Amino acid sequence: MIDAKSLKPGSLVIHGGQSVEPVTGAVVPPIFTSATYAQSSPGEHKGFEYTRSHNPTRYALERLLATLEGSEITLDEDPSLGGFAFSSGLAAMATCLELVEHGARIVASDDLYGGSRRQLSMVRERTQGLEVVYVDMTDLDAFAQAMTPATAMVWVETPTNPMMKIIDLEEVTRIARAASENVLLVCDNTFATPFSQRPFDLGFDVAMHSTTKYINGHSDVVGGALIAKTTPLAEQLRFLQNAIGSVMAPFDASQTLRGAKTLGIRMERHTENATELARFLEAHPRVESVIYPGLDNHPQVDLVKRQMRLAGGMITFCIDGGLAEARRFAESVRIFQLAESLGAVESLVNHPAIMTHASVPAATRDKLGIGDNLLRLSVGIESIEDLVADVEQALESIN
Repeated sequence: MIDAKSLKPGSLVIHGGQSVEPVTGAVVPPIFTSATYAQSSPGEHKGFEYTRSHNPTRYALERLLATLEGSEITLDEDPSLGGFAFSSGLAAMATCLELVEHGARIVASDDLYGGSRRQLSMVRERTQGLEVVYVDMTDLDAFAQAMTPATAMVWVETPTNPMMKIIDLEEVTRIARAASENVLLVCDNTFATPFSQRPFDLGFDVAMHSTTKYINGHSDVVGGALIAKTTPLAEQLRFLQNAIGSVMAPFDASQTLRGAKTLGIRMERHTENATELARFLEAHPRVESVIYPGLDNHPQVDLVKRQMRLAGGMITFCIDGGLAEARRFAESVRIFQLAESLGAVESLVNHPAIMTHASVPAATRDKLGIGDNLLRLSVGIESIEDLVADVEQALESIN
């Protein structure tokens, strides 16, 4: 296995945590589909018993993700270096929430993916008795007031979905640790990816991903991941992954690993395209406002430059008008596809209030600014001239 510390990010996404297959020398990890593994004597095996618990193909992906996030857990300490792959992002989240006890207090970003908020407020508040407090973490004073010695977990998205708020992870760490010594700090790093942002470097304990998005990058595999910073956390997550059982299948792990190896060049192209498209939208008379971390007018532009290597491929904008105009735009695009999800090679448009955030109460959406005229773009890696032309003709269609 190549020493990860010696590699730049562009090489790390290809070689991190990887080694040739020892029997054949295969450069690409084989897909091990076996559900079970032979034992020479009861309890004596080659490190593999049952695929829910251990799988070489899943390990290859998990090791890559752990290396990308900067985990320093060694192979001797954990066979996947502290990375854990799941059947979906929400399955990863559900497993992560089992790290806290029944009735625990969780402080979460106010602007979250609708499915994350649904799991916290509509499932776990009832079944796990969680006390979930939502706070705008861009307001560090408000976050400090929300923290108490009893807070067991802080759940952060940055950039947030869909309002693209950037949360100062280093300051959140400082404030949270001062208030609650044993608090677990979890960052949903899906939008930024570890190619752009590494929460461990800023004090966080767990990084979470919907690998469906940028990690896989091709809209053909649903998955999720958790990466632990320390060996004790990895031991807890290994137990929970096996006990709960919502693991990623070997074929899905292989496909996701294949996609992840182009993460670096894809994120560079996503960012390049999104920056140009955001500037076009900013200047268009039918666009009311644009939120993109790569624009100089983003309210936290200095933090973006300090915390993120790349601004990413997600743009949120408000069209001049209401639901009718937003609907017309979404129906008129030709290259952009009207679909949920994000982070893939093809460009997508989404109407959060009706689609990804429909389960968020209307009053909460209004408070966050998720109105009927708000649209979210996942900017793909197509030729930027075609993307701009597509958006331009769709905007003209609402006149």
